Parts: sequence; C-alpha cells; structure tokens
Amino acid sequence: MRNRIALLLLTAGLLAGQTDTVTLLATTDLHGNLVPVDYVTGRPAARGLAKLGTLIRAARAENQNTLLIDCGDTIQGTAFEGVYQAAVRGGKAAGGDPMMKAMNLLGYDSMTLGNHEFNVGLKNFQQARRDAKFPWLSANTQVAAGHAEAPFAPYLVKLVGGVKVAVIGVTTPVIPQWEQAENLGGYRFGSPLAAVRSAVAKLRREEKPDLIVVAAHSGLGRNLQTGAAEETAENVVYELAEQAPEVDAIVYGHSHQQVEGRLVGKVLLVQPKNWGANLARLDFHLRRAADGRWEVASKESRLIPVTEQTAAAADLMALAKPYEEAAQRYLNTPVAQSAAELTGARGREEPTAVVEAIQRVQLFYAKADVSFTALFEPTVRIPKGEVTVRQIAALYPYDNQLLAIEGTGKMVKDALENAARFYSDKSVFGFNYDMASGVEYEIDRSRTVGDRVGNLRWHGKPLEPETRLRIAVNNYRAGGSAGYGMFRDAKVLWRSGEEIRELVIRYYSERKTIPVDAPSNWKLQH
Repeated sequence: MRNRIALLLLTAGLLAGQTDTVTLLATTDLHGNLVPVDYVTGRPAARGLAKLGTLIRAARAENQNTLLIDCGDTIQGTAFEGVYQAAVRGGKAAGGDPMMKAMNLLGYDSMTLGNHEFNVGLKNFQQARRDAKFPWLSANTQVAAGHAEAPFAPYLVKLVGGVKVAVIGVTTPVIPQWEQAENLGGYRFGSPLAAVRSAVAKLRREEKPDLIVVAAHSGLGRNLQTGAAEETAENVVYELAEQAPEVDAIVYGHSHQQVEGRLVGKVLLVQPKNWGANLARLDFHLRRAADGRWEVASKESRLIPVTEQTAAAADLMALAKPYEEAAQRYLNTPVAQSAAELTGARGREEPTAVVEAIQRVQLFYAKADVSFTALFEPTVRIPKGEVTVRQIAALYPYDNQLLAIEGTGKMVKDALENAARFYSDKSVFGFNYDMASGVEYEIDRSRTVGDRVGNLRWHGKPLEPETRLRIAVNNYRAGGSAGYGMFRDAKVLWRSGEEIRELVIRYYSERKTIPVDAPSNWKLQH
C-alpha cells in the first residue's frame, strides 16, 4: 500500500506543470437555419449551420481536444423545418429531422433543450430527439409523476484529451406561460439555479470533473451597460454566474443577442448570435497541479463570424437538398394579390398597412376588441400584384400562438406605456414594441416614461380603466415577457391551435387580397 501511494505521488509530481488546452465550440438558436438563405427574400445569407460546419471543422483541425454543443431552439423557425414538421404531423414525413441529421454529421456532443422545441408538438419533439445521436440536456426539466415522457439528462461528462469536462444543461423555466399544455405533456420546469447547484454538487461528489460548463437556454437577465436587472424569471444567466461561482463558464442563448466574452467573478459568459451567424469558441488552458489534477490556468473566448465568403459544407448542403426543395416550393406558392407595394419602413413611427395586416388577422380569429402586435422587421415588403406564401409569412416570422385574454382599459393603457419605452430605452428591442388596433391613442415621447400615452379612446369615447375588453396577444406577451407583466395573470378565453404565421397565411389565402390602406388610430408626437 505504501509503495502504491508513493508511486501515485511520484506520478503526480512528474505530471505537475503539464499543460493542455480544451476548446469548446458552441451554437445557439439555430431555429432551423441550415441552408445559408434568407427565407423572407429567397436570397443567400451569411448564416446557417452549413456554413458553421466549415468553421467548426477548421477549429477542430487547430485543436483535436474539442467539444461541440448547442444551447437550444433548434428544430423550428424556418420553412425548412416547418414544412418537414407539417409532414410529420400529417404522417407523411420520412428521412428524419434535418437539423438533427446535420448535427449528427458534425458530431455534436450535446444540445440543451430550448423553449421553441415544444412548439412543434410532442410527436415531432420526440421524433427529433430520437433522431439525435447526442443527448438533449436540461437539469431543471423533470417529468411529472404518472407521465411516460422520457426524462432529460442533467449533464454530460466527457474526457477530452485527458481532461474531464462536464456540461450542465438548463432551460428557461417560464415555458408553461407561453406553451400549450398538450405540447408539454408531463414536462415540468424547476429553478435553473437550484438545478445547477445540485448538478455541481453531484458532479464534484461522483465525477470530479476538471472543468464545468453550463449550457443555458436562457438570457442574461442583466443590462451590461447599466447593470440593471432584467426579467430574471425568464433570463437567469447573470444570476447563475453570481450564485454558482464554481462554474468555469456559461454559454447561453434564447435572447438572440451576442456576447463575445464577459467575466462575472471568475465565470466566463459567452453568447453566440442566433441563426448560425457566428460560432462561439472558448479556449480553456489547463495545467497539472502538484496533486496531479488539472486546474484552469486561463480562459478566453471569441465569436467567429460567418461571412459571405465562408463556404457551406458540401455534405451538409447535400443532406439539406430535399428538405430545402420542399420548403422553397411551398414558399413560392401564390396566394393573394396586393393593389400597391407595402413596406414596414416607418412602421414604428406611424400606422402602416403592413402592421394592420397582422392586426386584422388577430382581431378576426381571437374575436377581440383590441389587438396588440409588433412590427418584427421594418424591412418587410409586400409587392404590388401577386403575393406568395413567402411574402405573407414574412409579416410574422416567429412561431407564436394567438390568445384572447380577458382584460381592461387599464391593461391596455399599461401595455401601451410599456411599449412606449422603446423611444428612449435602448434595451427595448423593436420586436418588443407593440402597437394596438381597436383603440385610438397618442404617444408623446417627450414626456416621462409611464406617462406618454394620451387621448386613449375606444369606439370614439375615452377608454375607462375598468372597461372590460377581449384582447388579442401572442403567447409571449400573455406570459408577461418584455415588460408586459400586466397580461401575465389574465384569464385566457381562447388559444389558437396554429401559429399566428399560419393564421396570417390562411386568412389572406382565403380572401385573396391584402389590405393596402393604413389605419389612423394612433399618432406619435415628436
């Protein structure tokens, strides 16, 4: 026994000072972007997993000690996945989920469960998970008693060049506020912080990893410019970094932003851009301690951009070809006519027909008094003449569902005041600036936040705070996201079984005409 201990000590002493580098490559929020194309315009785009594949393989050629992970929201978001998912629901699909097949080909080590994975329904969700040759991780997602859904592994442990690396997955916990119950089955979502702490303790006890990384599908929850906390229930990464300092790094997604690298204490935070616009690379430089264990000597990160010149991997493009051809056929189908060209260029400054086209659909299907929607992309354009599915779908690029909630005049006023923060608060993104239809109002952006909306009227009369209204909102607004907490506890009167984008396509396919007149129900005072 003494000889064995002496041998171990001698071995540790000889290894002391040895160095190694482990490279972690990460993507997030790919949202069905495999082929480098803009599905709104049909033109080539500098994004997508096929181009990322070239960057991934180049990074591996530099360092074989590499892990490749994804942080979720992968199997929905483009017609490329949408047409396939519709075929699965109809029992006509074959060949497997294209994003999972592409990730298999690239040798992904893990993917964290994202909230949009549930949008496609449990049947499609389960099929995609079976197609993956890598684990889907989520330490804070459990299966309720009495349900048969397959649980998620909380973490992955892998030896990389002799270094034991653990990757813990966590998912934003507020999914039930957004998603239909039937799409969730028995899945329930707990505290990400509690799950990370529990996983770290178990890893330290049983696996003794040299390096611990959290792969989170959750936003930062902190404005890095001002330091102000933001929506920590949905976005918990900054809190994780503060409260779980034994973690070496957190790679995260969900909010569609990018952070090349920021230290919170000793925890490195990195967020790659959505839709495969860049690849996160984290390099951990390790050295052997006197006891023979690895310790992190330094770490660094960068985002490697996809450019027009980045070649798309030929094998991934070949894999994508039949799925892409089906998607393009669908998108190019003519469905309606427009008497004039419409644009969203000034849609956040004045009423436009482009936004009104969404509002009409929401008011109709939700049978609502008032409808709220954002202009998601000001560059959206409807041509004069023939209009295709592609051009109509561009009005609503997200897979949100439509809800009718029971509300009040005060709720409408509070929601409009929250939206009006857009004109002075740079942390309010344009896709969170909602406009209302069914009421008339004015916004004076020279006034203080919370007191900018005036002359709010309904059917030509002042809208009283206590007036009861049926309000159309998407599922994210109904969940209180982006400051719209006034909607969070409202009674849900109706929920669509389809995404709003599909409702928009159906509405104008049936009517064959796109409205070209802009409403005059709101005014921005300068």
